[in-house]
Amino acid sequence: MKINSRQRAYLKSLAVKLNPIYQVGKSSITPEFTKAIEDALDARELIKVSVLKNCADDPGEIAQILAERTRSEVVQVIGKKIVLYKEGKEDKKKIELPR
Repeated sequence: MKINSRQRAYLKSLAVKLNPIYQVGKSSITPEFTKAIEDALDARELIKVSVLKNCADDPGEIAQILAERTRSEVVQVIGKKIVLYKEGKEDKKKIELPR
């Protein structure tokens, strides 16, 4: 699912209140880390990830890789913070996006 600019703005406004629940360190993205992100997205739909200073990879690239591997959308990347969104299943939806 692709999100449009109005939906992206809405998700950004929700993300302001979120604290990062995961951190990418010097080992970067491992399969275990990807699985943990996927589980968090299934449970919450919208998450924030922090990239630590000891991680040599670019936060934008990390965001794209995570989005591909978890089949989610990159909402935004600001500095070393990444916001990801994955639409929940019909029976478990928590966030209702504007049209």
